[in-house]
Amino acid sequence: MLVNFSRNCHQLIIKAAALDKTVTAKWQKGEMSNFEYLMHLNTLAGRTYNDLMQYPVFPWILADYESETLDLSSPTSFRDLSRPMGAQNEKRREKFIQRYNEVDSNDGELSAQCHYCTHYSSAIIVASYLVRMEPFSQIFLSLQGGSFDVPERMFHSIQKEWESASKDNMSDVRELIPEFFYLPDFLINSNNFEFGCMQDGTSLGDIVLPPWAKGDPQEFIRMHREALESDYVSANLHLWIDLIFGYKQQGPAAVEALNTYHPYFYIDKHDAESMKNPLKKSTVLGYVSNFGQIPKQLFTKPHPSRIVHKSSTGKEMTGANHITPFFFKLDKLKPSVQPLKELMHGPVGQIICGEKDMLVMEKNKLLMPPLWNTYFCWGYYDNTCSFGNYTTEKDFAVWEGLLDWGQAICAACPNSNTIITAGSSTVVCVWDVSISKDKLKYMKLKQALYGHTDTVTCVVVSESHSVIISGSQDQTCILWDLEDLNYITQLPAHSSTVTALAINDLTGEIVSCSGTNLYLWTMKGQLLASVNTPYGPEGSILCCCFTQKYEWDPRNVIITGCADGIVRIWKTEYTKVQLPGHEEHSVSQGDAVSPSAEDAERTRTRWERHLVLCRELNRSQIISRRRYKNNPAVTALAISRTHGTLLVGDAWGRVFSWTYED
Repeated sequence: MLVNFSRNCHQLIIKAAALDKTVTAKWQKGEMSNFEYLMHLNTLAGRTYNDLMQYPVFPWILADYESETLDLSSPTSFRDLSRPMGAQNEKRREKFIQRYNEVDSNDGELSAQCHYCTHYSSAIIVASYLVRMEPFSQIFLSLQGGSFDVPERMFHSIQKEWESASKDNMSDVRELIPEFFYLPDFLINSNNFEFGCMQDGTSLGDIVLPPWAKGDPQEFIRMHREALESDYVSANLHLWIDLIFGYKQQGPAAVEALNTYHPYFYIDKHDAESMKNPLKKSTVLGYVSNFGQIPKQLFTKPHPSRIVHKSSTGKEMTGANHITPFFFKLDKLKPSVQPLKELMHGPVGQIICGEKDMLVMEKNKLLMPPLWNTYFCWGYYDNTCSFGNYTTEKDFAVWEGLLDWGQAICAACPNSNTIITAGSSTVVCVWDVSISKDKLKYMKLKQALYGHTDTVTCVVVSESHSVIISGSQDQTCILWDLEDLNYITQLPAHSSTVTALAINDLTGEIVSCSGTNLYLWTMKGQLLASVNTPYGPEGSILCCCFTQKYEWDPRNVIITGCADGIVRIWKTEYTKVQLPGHEEHSVSQGDAVSPSAEDAERTRTRWERHLVLCRELNRSQIISRRRYKNNPAVTALAISRTHGTLLVGDAWGRVFSWTYED
């Protein structure tokens, strides 16, 4: 923990304001999400994941944790962002005003005049939120003297936590942490810690989620993030920024806003001279260690609001060059009449949407990022591989190092220095590569990954999640750590050979395909949903991808390209199912349901996530008004940088586009 003194604070505010000017403008125009902007402000204010006493702070967003359906178009669903947590409830607000007025500011620092003697962010608050995950469980135990807290005081319910922080508990004014908007893992007691039972006999385990989350931590995180990026929050977030990082953090504006805390929590209230007193220094550090620390003040004037425009769909729409993503209007998608690109030598294997151009490679060829001007080629009859220049279409190096590893079937390239190959040897090979000015300096084996028992048929990689995933004829998928190059976990056996894989770089979700079967997984290997598509062998899935414009948008879809030449688009939906043994107690939709009956109904039912077909894209049928029996298989998929176009490559070497028509 670092305590910063006032001699540096003025300079820090000036520097932060200068640095933040362009970023704030980007946020105002919608070029940066609310989440990204809050993380940026936290970093400028000295908040960091490396210090629990100065952990990034995020706001409570919602006030509705009881409804079956969350209405993000209603202001009543949201917390009042113009007020601190101590002022959300009028009755408690009056009590804090009374507390402030009753304290004589001349009584000394220990009884300093303030609204709150506790803080909205501290080490124990962070550890209590994340207690179900290591190393935070051990940190929590250390802070609590070696044992978990009384069950009633443990974090066990989103609704109860909100009620405590917003109205019930005068010593609780806590805000949230970033994990509430991206990490479902902290809501699950996957380590099976024994937290004890509450007085009513309820055993603490996984976090109790609001009804609108449908019992699914993934859905809670998605909807919570959707709420953070909603029109209401976008229009009001600047008011919360004023409280935490801005002009309402200190002084008369803070008093008026009911936003004053004990002086020891403010980093600029203690100059270097006063901190030379050992007693005071010890007291201040003790307060900060136990209760938290106010972030550095970044703004001394009211923060500007975000510019929010409404689109025809009611969703936020920002920027002059806004293009509606194609998956927002699936019913209006039309194919291009002529191919955008045609290859002379075989099926399309890769489509890259560059800054200006679309780059297309044949099967068994792979363009290397970030310049996309060098390709790696494999699959020769003698098991060699080569490197070439995309512009000149000529090889500049042939390499024989793959000879010892059998026939290469698939490859992936996460960056300009790494190539991953796999094939008949069953081994996933990770190579260090150095290329300069169309010359191969070296290609060295960095690590051989052993785990499969049959030919590896497909491999994908995600740098953002540091993971390699390989699929095999042995019907398994294995997750490998890209950084440490070791085994992470294995997805349960598939129905047949794994034919296609995809990773969602935003959410970490994984799609795997085997024949006509489609599976959706978490990064930890939990099966979220699956479907056996009813299209027979000709409908086998050969390639797949995610839409990734906004990870919180419920309109995101999974796209599969099939051997019958049809692109099929899937979405996830929830259905409520009766638990075994409770069918006779089901409540019909027309029945009047009392609050107690609602609770009973929830114990008898649960939500299940399903993959549902929402659109088939058959170009030949649309263009010629009839379905061809021998459509070329779909071998590659890509999404344009603007997300306005879906690009489809086929076994005849052609690339067509699908876009919507208004």
